[in-house]
Amino acid sequence: MRYREPRSWMWEEALEFLQSAERLQRRFFQVGLQQGAPCWEPPIDLYESEGEVGLMVALPGVAPEEIEVVIESGGIVVRGERRFPADYERAAIHRLEIPYGRFERRVTLTAGRFRLHEQRLENGCLTLTLRRLK
Repeated sequence: MRYREPRSWMWEEALEFLQSAERLQRRFFQVGLQQGAPCWEPPIDLYESEGEVGLMVALPGVAPEEIEVVIESGGIVVRGERRFPADYERAAIHRLEIPYGRFERRVTLTAGRFRLHEQRLENGCLTLTLRRLK
């Protein structure tokens, strides 16, 4: 085992954490294409339990009426729009890191057919519960 000077390895570790955080931020809001037009893709959590599939989609600042959920063969599509707040239109903007505009996220599901059992928007996250059809 090689001895490393404490300040050196701590600095290296801090830089690795910063690089990891930057990669996560870039991945968090990827740009995709929706019907030929640019849009952003929100990050998701996908989990499965007995007979159900759960999907959580991070949608900060998106109004419930702006969200569309469509179950397709083999997957689910969540799309909509995050509108630019009217309060910001006359403001001096110093930083915009949360994307605005159209979004769409397509998620492939495990084999089988599903129906949407529950949909709720809470704390900036859309939570969907899908039940497997027999």
